Amino acid sequence: MNWNLENILSGLIDIIFPPRCLLCGSFRAEVHGGVLCNDCFSRISFTGSPLCPCCGLPFQVDGASNHLCGECAAGNQPFSRARSLARYENTMLDAVHLFKYRGNRGIGRFLGKLMAEHGYDDFDVGRYSRIMPVPLHPAKLRKRGFNQALVLARKIAERYSLLLDFSSLARKTDTSPQVGLEKKDRLLNVRGAFTVTNPAAVRGERILLIDDVYTTGSTVKECARVLRRRGAREVAILTLARA
Repeated sequence: MNWNLENILSGLIDIIFPPRCLLCGSFRAEVHGGVLCNDCFSRISFTGSPLCPCCGLPFQVDGASNHLCGECAAGNQPFSRARSLARYENTMLDAVHLFKYRGNRGIGRFLGKLMAEHGYDDFDVGRYSRIMPVPLHPAKLRKRGFNQALVLARKIAERYSLLLDFSSLARKTDTSPQVGLEKKDRLLNVRGAFTVTNPAAVRGERILLIDDVYTTGSTVKECARVLRRRGAREVAILTLARA
C-alpha cells in the first residue's frame, strides 16, 4: 500500500513538476538520474580504446590498439595508471562548470555515480584499499564551500565499499589556478604544494586518487609523488574528465 502510494505521489509530482534537464533546461519524459535529458547525455564522450594503457590518454585514430603515449614511453610516471570517465568537451565541459564553478552539487553527485558505475579499460577500481580526493587549500575550500573531488570520491567509495580518506593528504600552499598556465608553469605551480599529514595511513596502501579534470596531470602527479615518497605501495588516478 505504502509502495503504491509513493509511486502514485511520485507520478503526480512528475506530471505537475516534470523533470527538467539541468544543462539545457528542457522538460523531458526521460531524464537520466533526474539530471540530464537524453540529448545532453548522448553528447557525453566516454573514453575507451584506443588509449594509453598507462596515463589513459585517448587517441583519435579509429581501429588502433592501445599503446603508450610519447610521455609515458619516455619515462616513469609517479602513478601506476590513470583513467578518466569522459573527454572534457560538450556535455561534460558544461556539467563540470555547473558543478565546480556554480556550486551545483546535485549534478556532481550524478557525475560521481557515473564514475562509480562505468567500466574502465584494464582498470579495476575495487583493487584499491583507500580512496583519496585531491585536497583543496583551506582558503579555497572556504570560498567554494565544498571540495568537488570529495563529492565524486564519496560516490565511488560507496559503490565499492572502500575507505574514503580525505584528511591524510593536504594542500599546504594556496596555489594560483592552473587554468591558462602552460605545462611547465603548471608543474612549477604545484611543486611542493601537498603534504601527507598521516604517513601511517598511507604506508603500504594501494591508493586511488580522485580529481575532476586531468589536463596535463600536474596536480595528480604531484600528489602521487608525495604519497609514494611517504610509503604508498601504489597510487592510481581516476578523474571525471580528460582534457
